[in-house]
Amino acid sequence: MTNTQGLFGGGRQVAFPSLPTGEVIATYATYQEAQAAVDKLAENEGFPVQTAAIVGNDMKSVERVTGRLSWGRAAGAGAASGLWLGLLFGLVTSIFTPAQYNPGTGYLFGAVLLGLAFGIVFGLISYAISRRRRDFSSVMQVVASTYSLVVDPQVANRARNLLGVTGTAAPAPTSAPAAAEEPPVGGTPA
Repeated sequence: MTNTQGLFGGGRQVAFPSLPTGEVIATYATYQEAQAAVDKLAENEGFPVQTAAIVGNDMKSVERVTGRLSWGRAAGAGAASGLWLGLLFGLVTSIFTPAQYNPGTGYLFGAVLLGLAFGIVFGLISYAISRRRRDFSSVMQVVASTYSLVVDPQVANRARNLLGVTGTAAPAPTSAPAAAEEPPVGGTPA
């Protein structure tokens, strides 16, 4: 942890992300399976579920292609975002304008139309700039290959019994291994 100074000199503790410590109870192929296991632990009265953590292993970046881009799709996407932005600005302005100066719903409608127009223009401009380099739309995700359920060592056996998991697992890593680690004599690196 580190101590940082606030605006008025007051310090506060900032926790940096770290891997949870404890024992790996089970490893699952999907996040939903790991979540179901934690739900099963939470259903049991008295089990300290706050000691459990789901750890994603072998993170991978996945870009899922959602469709082909065209002038029409670029204009439509720009129109949708511009419409929402115009509606937001119109509502905020209407709410904070004094009653004697509030022009009514005409102002809100005008803000929506203006946002729609700007959204279409900016959508078409951005498509024209990126055309031929990227003619598809996509969504980026970070997914894990497997998900490990880690719990505090004091409740590890109880968690195994509740989940019906047999055997013992290795403790969860507390830090990343050294990059220049020598392999053991007569073996291969793990």
